[in-house]
Amino acid sequence: MKFGKVSNPEIIDFTLPKDHPETEVVLQKYKSDEKPSIYVGCAKWNRQDLKGFYPRGTKDELTYYASQFNSIELNATFYRMFPAEQFEKWRDKTPEGFKFFPKITQEISHWKRLQATEALVDQYIYNASHLQEKLGTIFLQMHANFSPKDFDRVVKFAEFWPKNVPLTMEFRHTDWYNDEKIANELYHLLEENNIANTVVDSAGRRDIMHMRLTNNEAFIRYVGANHESDYARLNDWVDRLELWISQGLKNIHFFVHQNLELESPLLSAYFIKN
Repeated sequence: MKFGKVSNPEIIDFTLPKDHPETEVVLQKYKSDEKPSIYVGCAKWNRQDLKGFYPRGTKDELTYYASQFNSIELNATFYRMFPAEQFEKWRDKTPEGFKFFPKITQEISHWKRLQATEALVDQYIYNASHLQEKLGTIFLQMHANFSPKDFDRVVKFAEFWPKNVPLTMEFRHTDWYNDEKIANELYHLLEENNIANTVVDSAGRRDIMHMRLTNNEAFIRYVGANHESDYARLNDWVDRLELWISQGLKNIHFFVHQNLELESPLLSAYFIKN
């Protein structure tokens, strides 16, 4: 993931911002003795990207990957619309308890920019539903130039999305979170439709670290900078998630990227251990 990449990560202040005050308010609604559900993984299982992760002689990368982690942030589905049969094959290759968190195709998010996408959304959900019990939260990531001037499209999309299919949304244009009026309208829309507000932790985009949860799910896309600070940043996330759990958080979905995907499995394993 090149999003937020910087050439000098050593000068970045990676301190996690304070929580938005409404985050605790939201989480308190879900507080109970129930233990949290935690899924941690990488963004892809491709051998070329994860060099050194697979033992020599590995015949099926997904099967091996799923023996090491309990989930995958499925970025492949962003680039093209996979048929239902492919989702079935992925499901059959993974063990019980494994989950896929697929990204919505770019045709919906980047090409049509949420306009007149109802038929495509229906087809995408139908295909992905063939993962059956292994389907996790689906995530929508909008282009960085998709601004609040098209807020009406987001409203229509959120209200059309079926309520029985978990969804999280990610916005990268700074005005979504730094214009207080717009941010509050967005948070309200997500809360009303039980949609998670994706948190992205990337070196060069500290301006969109909103720390505002909108339902009982922390969907976090962590982008390491291929720097020694990557591990300290994960420690900070462990502390923050422990706080959120104490406040009522029940669903943690944490996916590790790097600008160059060299150590994503190691970072994921480190996070799980801690």
